[in-house]
Order: sequence, then structure tokens, then C-alpha cells
Amino acid sequence: MTLQSVLDELRQRPGKGEVIPVIDPVTEEQITEFTDCGPEAVDDAVARARAAFEAGVWHGLPDRQRARIMWRIADLMDQHAEEFAQLDSLNTGMPIEQARMIVPTCAEFFRYYAGWCTKVNGTAHEVQMEGGVSGEFAEMHAYTLKEPYGVVGLIFPWNGPIFNACAKIAPALAAGCSSVVKPAEETPLSALLLDRLITEAGVPDGVVNLLNGYGHTAGAALVAHPDVEKIAFTGSTEVGKKIVEASAGNLKKVMLELGGKSPVLIYDDADLNMAIMMASMGIFVHSGQGCVCGSRIFVQRGVYDQVVEGIATIANSLKLGGPKEEGSNIGPLISQKQLTRVMGYIDEGKRDGVEVVTGGHRLDRRGYFVHPTVLTNVDRSARLYREEIFGPVVTVLPFEDDDEAVALANDTSYGLAATAWTTNLSRAHRIAKRLQAGTVTLNSQLVFDHAVPFGGYKQSGWGHEFGREGVEAYLQTKSVWAQL
Repeated sequence: MTLQSVLDELRQRPGKGEVIPVIDPVTEEQITEFTDCGPEAVDDAVARARAAFEAGVWHGLPDRQRARIMWRIADLMDQHAEEFAQLDSLNTGMPIEQARMIVPTCAEFFRYYAGWCTKVNGTAHEVQMEGGVSGEFAEMHAYTLKEPYGVVGLIFPWNGPIFNACAKIAPALAAGCSSVVKPAEETPLSALLLDRLITEAGVPDGVVNLLNGYGHTAGAALVAHPDVEKIAFTGSTEVGKKIVEASAGNLKKVMLELGGKSPVLIYDDADLNMAIMMASMGIFVHSGQGCVCGSRIFVQRGVYDQVVEGIATIANSLKLGGPKEEGSNIGPLISQKQLTRVMGYIDEGKRDGVEVVTGGHRLDRRGYFVHPTVLTNVDRSARLYREEIFGPVVTVLPFEDDDEAVALANDTSYGLAATAWTTNLSRAHRIAKRLQAGTVTLNSQLVFDHAVPFGGYKQSGWGHEFGREGVEAYLQTKSVWAQL
């Protein structure tokens, strides 16, 4: 299986809509192209998924058999790890070593959730119910069943193509659902290889159905489809709100992992070398194109100048370049559209009087590269402070004490992640309780484990991925009562 074969297969996939180019963000040149699948293909995919679910070809298999097949998917991903890394690196422009580090984590999703195939169960209750005028008690046996939703739509973004694909497909399979999968139109490559391997591993036809198309065409048709019971979406809060509106037709369930404007608190007693390094990488890695990136840094006033200088120094030391450029730390933004968006926020900030400590410009070269940007003297009502930029742009503001730090951190419509750096562990745990975010990291950033649930507060999403919560997101509960 070669990279070229994947590009050719994507080009040859049938469609009835617009031809969509796939652009290399490093060279700004076309890699391949494909045709938007069109609404009829969405109908066909949902029908295949529905037929497979009703036939029980997947959820009707013994749990251990499904687990073995999922384990086989992981083994096949390991065997093709280099191809996955090359595809995501080419498609997103991320450094190849970063892409290679991600793939084993992706394969592990299938092993982790394979374990859940044999552990999904309900609960039993012996119930005494008072009966009638006689005052006697009726003996009842009640129990719950955990059942797959049925057909689910899985829609994921361009910033982590293979990671997001595995994070959704694996728990949906473990729960016994049939799925219709739509990757972002910018990054369709690795999903195509994964789809091949899922079939090769033994997942029956119709259980996982891959679509390629725009969000406003294929994605919108999938969300609105009356035979889809649930949508799991990762992407922007703006699109998440549209999905909620579109899901009203059949009141389908919706799970959303949305945007963030994550705060990072750095106290004067922190290990400043570590805090500065991790806070820098926490926003500049992958050119800031991560939902948990710490885009608002708050520093206790006594060490504020030192931290600003340290982050700016790291920003200036990072080498931007493509996967084939030796020593590159950071790749480009994904597209011309994203470049225009990020530079629009920066330019607006400059007009409003923010201080650009470093960066604030596009690199003078081909590719969608923006220099890591550190901003101070930022008005807290400014758009670049309040809205998710999804680029290598960070604002740094001072604070005096815990109350001010927490107030600044929580002053946002988002609540995906937050971080506190302090060697005072009592303070750290008190702050963790007060921060309004679904994930709080203490003296660490960018941490992850398959077993730990992940989700957002406020407008950062509904529901949780990963861990037990991740598989239960694709299950519904039925209560059964029996008279004894």
C-alpha cells in the first residue's frame, strides 16, 4: 500500500458534486483531488449502515469476536504506521516525527476499546413495591440493558486527522454501532487508509461507511438525515451550534467536542523554566491548531516580564518548515482560508494597539506559515482575546492573586482546558476546583490517556470522549421490569 495508491483511490472515488482539491500547505500545490460525494451517496451510506445494524452483522457477534477484530485493526495500523504518518504529515504539513509519534496512540484506541466489548453491561435491582389497599409488597426484578444507538454519524476535523478518526470509530465499534464517517475535506487521506484496514481486519461490510465531501454538503446531509440516531462531531463551536439546530428534525442525540480559549496560569513560585517551555509549546505546537492550546497566558506580576521574555525567546527559536526540511519544529497552517483568518485577528489587534512582542507576520516563503506570535497590552474585549484563533498566537496578561487569576481564566464562553503552574500543591488543587474547564492540568500540559474522559464546559461541547464515558456515549439505556 503506497502513498500514491491512496491518492489515486481518493481521486477515483465516485461523486456527483464539486471537485475538491487537496492542497499541500507547505508548497501551496495540489496533492490530489476528489469529487464531493453528493446527497445521494449520504443516503446510500446511511442505508448500508442501517441494513448492517438491523441484520446484526456486527453488534450481533459475540463480544470476544468483536474485540479480536478491533485488536486486529490496531495490529494492521502498527504495520502501516509509516504510511499513516506520511499521509497526515503530507496532508497537514506537521513535522514527520510528530506524525510518527501520534500513530501508535491512534492504534491504541482500538486496543483500549476492544477491552470494553466484554465489559459493557447494565445493573440489576431487586425492588419491593407497595401494592394496593392491602399494604402488601410486590416483589419486582428490574435490570438495565446497554444497547447501541444504531446508526451514528462521525464527523471530525483537519487538525488531527487520524487521531480524531480513531477516537470516534473505535468506541462506536465497541458499542456495536454502525457508522457513517466524514473526515474534513482538507484532510481526507489517512481516513481512506484506515477504511481499507477496517475491512481487511474483518469488520463486515456496511458497518463503517466512509464519505468524502464538504461539511456544508455531505456533513449537513448526514446531520439532518432521519435515519441517523446520533452525531459525534469535533470542530468549531460555530459549526457545533449549526449541528444542534439541524439535529432537531428527529431529535437525534449530539456529542460535541468544540472550541477552546484555554487559560494558563503561571505563579511566581512555579518552576519557571518548565512553565515557560511548556506554555510555549502548549500554544505553538502544530502552529496552535489544537483545541486545548493555551492561547491565554496569565502570569503573576512579580515574574511577568521574565515569562513574557522567555516565551518570546522560545517563539523566536522555533524553526518553521515542512516535513522534509531538516530541523523543523512547527509546520504551516492548514490552508489559505486559515491563514487569512489568523492574520485577520493579528492585523485587527495591531490596529487596536496591542503590543507585538514577537511575530505577528507571515513568513516570507511559500506555504501557510505564520511566525509564533506573542501579544501583550491586549484589551480583554478584543476579538483576538475572546475568540478562538486556532493559530500560533498567544496573549499574555498579568495577575496579582488567586481571585484575579481565576476571574481572568473563567472570563470566557469556552471551557475546554486550563492549566496552573505552581509548586504550592494546596493552591494547585484549590485552583483546579475553581477553574471552569473540562480538563485541568497542574504543572503539566498536553497530557492524554485513553482511559481519562475528555469534554468541555460551557460552549466547548456536550458529552465526553475517551475512557468509559467514551463508549457509553454510543450506548443507550433500557430499563426492564419483571413481576416475580
